[in-house]
Amino acid sequence: MHVVVVGCGRVGSGLARTLEESGHTVAVVDRRSKAFERLPDDFAGKTVRGVGFDRDRLKAAGIEEASALAAVTNGDNSNILVARVARETFGVENVVARIYDPRRAKIYERLGVPTIATVEWATERVLQRILPERPSAEWIDASAKVCLIERPVPPKWAGHKVAELDVAGHARIAVVTRLGQGSVAGPDTVLQEGDLVHVSVDGGSIEFFDKHLNGAPTGGSH
Repeated sequence: MHVVVVGCGRVGSGLARTLEESGHTVAVVDRRSKAFERLPDDFAGKTVRGVGFDRDRLKAAGIEEASALAAVTNGDNSNILVARVARETFGVENVVARIYDPRRAKIYERLGVPTIATVEWATERVLQRILPERPSAEWIDASAKVCLIERPVPPKWAGHKVAELDVAGHARIAVVTRLGQGSVAGPDTVLQEGDLVHVSVDGGSIEFFDKHLNGAPTGGSH
């Protein structure tokens, strides 16, 4: 597919390189010609000098044939404007904007503009390094709003259903691994001692879920 990357800093140039190595065609837009020096010498994509929300510059980058656009300049306002132009003017479905201010990111998410809040992402990563005893995640989505954690099932939960371990609005059991074999969990899956559960959990609810997991089950055994 064809992808337009607006912003040729470290993120944009790295993204362009990875996309091209994956077999996609790429066009990179940046207002500074010198920024294109970050691209590999063998970069075969198109480079377009100009501001990313200029419709003519986007057309020159092939926005009308693009399947995706990533706005990754160093300005929140520019990234949002580029994302909205791509989606609303050119009908590009797969659009993402990098946002430094997490408060803005939440607002734009509600407006239907997918964002990556780099501050929240970086904060979570730093906390994992400096507080190793802090409950951590195996995987974190780009906005740091959803995590995937792995936890052993305490003996007291044996015989109880996955639905009892789920916490509405906070955590949901996605996979149960038993004797080295993983399977997608359903609400009626019965837990056994020695199971591992892989849980999709709200980024701010890891400790809350751990307390639930280590507490007493509220339902009866099955």
